[in-house]
Amino acid sequence: MNFLYPGFLFALLSVAIPVIIHLFNFRKFKKVYFSNVQLLKEVEQQNSSKEKLKNLLILLSRILAIIFLVLAFAQPYIPLNNQKTTAVNNSVSIYIDNSYSMEAINKDGSLLDEAKRRAKELIKGFGINDRFQLLTNDFEGKHQRLLNKEEFLKALDDVKISASNRNLQQILNRQGNVLTSSANKYSFLISDFQKNIASVKKLETKTDIQYSFLKLNATALPNVGVDSVWTLSPNHQPGANEKLVVQIKNYSEEEAVNIPLKLAINNQQKGLSSVTIPAGKTIKDTLSFSGLKSGWKKGVISIKDFPVTFDDSLSFSFKVDESLPVLSINGPNAGSYIKALFGADKYYKLTENSESNINYNSLSNFGLIVLNGVSNPSSGFAQQLKTYLTSGGSVVIFPDLDSDIKVYNSFLVALSLPQIQNLNKTGSKVDQIDLQHPIFKTVFEEIPKNLDLPTVNRYYDFAENNASNKENIMSLPGGKLFFSKYGIGSGQVYLSATGLNANDGNFARHPVFVPLMYRLTLNSGLDDALYYNLGNDRALASKQLALGKNQTLKLTAKNFEIIPEVRQAGGKTLIYTADQIKLPGFYNLNLADSLIGVYSFNIGRTESDMHYLSKTELDELAEKSNLKIYDTDKDAVKLIAGSNKIGQTLWKLCLILSLIFIAAEILLIRFFNNPKKTI
Repeated sequence: MNFLYPGFLFALLSVAIPVIIHLFNFRKFKKVYFSNVQLLKEVEQQNSSKEKLKNLLILLSRILAIIFLVLAFAQPYIPLNNQKTTAVNNSVSIYIDNSYSMEAINKDGSLLDEAKRRAKELIKGFGINDRFQLLTNDFEGKHQRLLNKEEFLKALDDVKISASNRNLQQILNRQGNVLTSSANKYSFLISDFQKNIASVKKLETKTDIQYSFLKLNATALPNVGVDSVWTLSPNHQPGANEKLVVQIKNYSEEEAVNIPLKLAINNQQKGLSSVTIPAGKTIKDTLSFSGLKSGWKKGVISIKDFPVTFDDSLSFSFKVDESLPVLSINGPNAGSYIKALFGADKYYKLTENSESNINYNSLSNFGLIVLNGVSNPSSGFAQQLKTYLTSGGSVVIFPDLDSDIKVYNSFLVALSLPQIQNLNKTGSKVDQIDLQHPIFKTVFEEIPKNLDLPTVNRYYDFAENNASNKENIMSLPGGKLFFSKYGIGSGQVYLSATGLNANDGNFARHPVFVPLMYRLTLNSGLDDALYYNLGNDRALASKQLALGKNQTLKLTAKNFEIIPEVRQAGGKTLIYTADQIKLPGFYNLNLADSLIGVYSFNIGRTESDMHYLSKTELDELAEKSNLKIYDTDKDAVKLIAGSNKIGQTLWKLCLILSLIFIAAEILLIRFFNNPKKTI
């Protein structure tokens, strides 16, 4: 049995003093009694032994009542079986869930306020020499050290709702990294325990730490949220018709009817709709808009849904380019088809290089690279193209059919493309075209019954395999490759089996060639992310930036400015913010006075699902580990008493025993051998 030291000292003094007083009074009583024994000897001789026994029992009852009363205030306890009792101090880690779901309301107010109150109740049961860690979803460095009570309470008051969220195993591991001393170690997790917090089927715990989960209970609320958005084209040109796909999810068990949906770009309304979503389902809606000018655009998709509102809007950003740069690398017999095609539209800014005069450093500046009849592609050129493709670029290859096949195969293998088997000089005609492919999907209003397709006089036969990264756009009889798309890294290669010369066929002069090239060009831009989620350590991506010796990038917003870490990799510039961005909104990337990019940050949607783990489900995660689960609605008394912290408490038993002995004393005085007085 253990005792709190000040209480135990008080107990000893409180017991000793009454005993001395009672002994003194008892001796005095004996002296008086025996001085008159001669007068009362005959009358009281029969009752003397019983009276002595009565007085002794009364004295004993009174002493025991006082002892157990003092012990009740000393709070003795029986330690847990696996708990160390030799350590003087306790190390306690308390996790406060400060995710957006903790804004929910129950009968006691917001869950975050209740979590703070529970944490304050917990530390009251510990001593002044104990140390505490405060842990939140932010995983901040300042929360990696142990605090005294006063410091802990001050830090607790500063806890606010955060966009970050963690799973249970991450939280337990973080606590375990701090609770490494020889003291008694306790872990408390105070949360609503949304279902997304469980990432594993069984939690891993340490045997020397006593874990406790304090489950807060929120009032069940319906919720509809904007889940995600994306555009149907990575390129955006001034004045063009644009389409934005919005995905909206209904997390509740009831149908959401006529939810208003609005699109605003640069604070101007560009689209309006309403949607009805079945219970627990996700729907997609497409909004069309046009009339954009060049420059960076800040878009917001919003709905109206109460009472959960943090996921009712989603911001995104993109750039409308004044022009799209295209590079044509020409062989000796390239012809003028590519020049005529892109020269007819001022939106496309065409640059032409001969294959002997390629500027490798400028490849990343182009949205599309066309290899137009290149006859002698080198392996070094292939490696430069692979870097360009890895960063999201697009390449179209129209081969020179008179070139050395071995040279071409070395080039194709370096790009992870199929090898050429032979040059087929037998005329043929394209017999299959995938009109449902994104390249052609919006070209034809209706599919012609007798669609005229290109003819070829000669073409390459390729040693094809069933590659998962291949998409057949047009095929020759027998399923032979004519024009196919291959995914390479984040980019794509469009490979043609024939060239653009008149001797090779009519492909370059066929009506399908123009929409094919325009559409693949519009789909070939670097597909930058429309938005990022807060709380993720993902790097921001930008086109490759050449920074001078004393030049630095700055990421700015209202009342916010940081200098991010910058790395060059894979033909892109990667920007690391070290999790310094805490609030949703738009952030500008600046180089000196120039705007390089606009990045949008949103709250992640993992908190939108207002479904929670039950106590039974938490028990299944814990299994037979040293982990206790408490429902704060049902186990509130236990939590305040501290039984979850120190094992089996005995103060209630001591209080009951004290009352029993007080009652025994009263009964002894009133009823034990109480004879009538004699005159």
